[in-house]
Amino acid sequence: METTVKRTPFSLPKTRLVVLLIAALMAGPQLAQAQEREDLEKLRATVLSLINTLVKNGVMSRNQADAMMRDAQRAAETKLAAAPPPDVGADGKKIVRVPYVPEAVRTQMREQITAEVLASTRGASGAGGWGGTESAGVAEAGSRLKISGDIRLRGEAIQQGSGNTPALAYSEGQRDLTRAADVWADPNANTREDLDRTRVRARLGFQFAVTEQVTAGLTLSTGGVTGPTSTNQTMASGSNQTPGYFNKYALTVDKAFVALEPLRGLRLSGGRFANPFMGTDLVWADDLNFEGFAASYKMPLDSQWSGFASAGWFPLSFKAPGQSSQRSLTAIQGGVDWQFGTRPNALKMAVALYDYSGIEGIKETTLDKSLVRDYVVRSEYGSGYRQRGNTLFRINSDMAGDTATNWGLASGFSELDLTAALDLALDGPFHLVLTGDVVTNLDFGSSKIKRRTGGLSVSDGSDLGYLVKAQFGMPVIAQASDWNVSVGYRRLGSDAVLDAFTSSDFGRGGTNNKGFTLAGNYGIWKNTWLSARWMSSDLVDSMVPTLGGVARPTKFSVDTLQLDLNARF
Repeated sequence: METTVKRTPFSLPKTRLVVLLIAALMAGPQLAQAQEREDLEKLRATVLSLINTLVKNGVMSRNQADAMMRDAQRAAETKLAAAPPPDVGADGKKIVRVPYVPEAVRTQMREQITAEVLASTRGASGAGGWGGTESAGVAEAGSRLKISGDIRLRGEAIQQGSGNTPALAYSEGQRDLTRAADVWADPNANTREDLDRTRVRARLGFQFAVTEQVTAGLTLSTGGVTGPTSTNQTMASGSNQTPGYFNKYALTVDKAFVALEPLRGLRLSGGRFANPFMGTDLVWADDLNFEGFAASYKMPLDSQWSGFASAGWFPLSFKAPGQSSQRSLTAIQGGVDWQFGTRPNALKMAVALYDYSGIEGIKETTLDKSLVRDYVVRSEYGSGYRQRGNTLFRINSDMAGDTATNWGLASGFSELDLTAALDLALDGPFHLVLTGDVVTNLDFGSSKIKRRTGGLSVSDGSDLGYLVKAQFGMPVIAQASDWNVSVGYRRLGSDAVLDAFTSSDFGRGGTNNKGFTLAGNYGIWKNTWLSARWMSSDLVDSMVPTLGGVARPTKFSVDTLQLDLNARF
């Protein structure tokens, strides 16, 4: 089957185009006047640099490039030999006549030449090769496709304190109010025994430039669908978290989005995409992606200052009568970026408000659930997405015979977050990066909780969280021998943030914890590095809050060591 390719008036077959292009660039400076010679020299340098880059990246071989240059040289010499004798003026000097080429035409020619050269070099590594049968449409699409990914192997040791409160104690008094996940009501739950596991995380992303203004993206990753904060796959657990015996892993769609850039600096995104907000894992877990709609804008203010803003609406559950009610997150952030000094120093600061709607628990008032619209799921904070730490209450009615226990959030969440990062460039390649993050929940309050829960009082709990961190070394590990080390401290109150989306590693995930983190990274080859991280966490407030003036103190301490081998491409 023949493939018909429609070409513009400037189009040529790829091989011939490249050879004639270089031939013209070699002959051009000998025929042109000063201005035209300068333009041709610039174009010649661009094409030669492009070819050298393609050779360096392995798209084409040096022999192929040298053969192209020899063919082009011969074509240039032939072109000069066939040229008619130049006109001679009265003074005996040669007259050089150069036709005028408008700038718009020159720009169009440069863009087409670059696209054709890239298309031809891609063919060199595939079935088409130089002068092959690959269609122009396929070649053009390939030039706009970006593929990237990473794989991480992890060994993890989790040591739980021998003095931790046993799981059996949480079942007492947990009938009404708790800060623990309901798994702690199980007397067989583990709060004292150590855990060891090996894990793998693999991600493969595709990003396609549909036009200059439209980008589409898709990322596949390991990890289950039981929680939003982790893409880790535990070895020997299989595709559905059961004993594996070499069972295969499942892949999930971690990103699927379309992004528009109608104006310079403005980006509109829809679907499932990377976190559009500046922040730390105090509020948002590192592997968390957002789904919904977002807009981001960056604007230079002067040579050193620039401003940025992001806003978005993200549905957490959709409205379906008898099944679920609408829950959502509305977020807005604004900040500045200051580049200062003679070295690449930078200070970046942002303030954000993350406001959740419809996620608070609603106390039931009747035993006949048929009279309650959208029963249970309308206000339950399910175990499938919560981690640990938020204050929960039993949303079922207190009427005799109502023995079910479903947990809802005792507090609403409207999080005000202040984040800053100072990057100081020191001698050589070293940087000192200082990061701070402070968050408070504006919707937390004992009186609000009392009204929402039907009279339950909470005398402790916290609406405040903060993190400080210092990192020294190379800011990014890209080459062999690159390294950095860091130390950080955090204290995250029980209801400072929604525990579903914060770090899933520190303190076994969630809120209501405090402690230190030590970490280091070392590059062993290009884009390949080793990481080590140690986290020590302690409980802030009792997992079973004080009820009726009776204190129920609990203890939960966790030390976690993670050793990683990372590779990205």
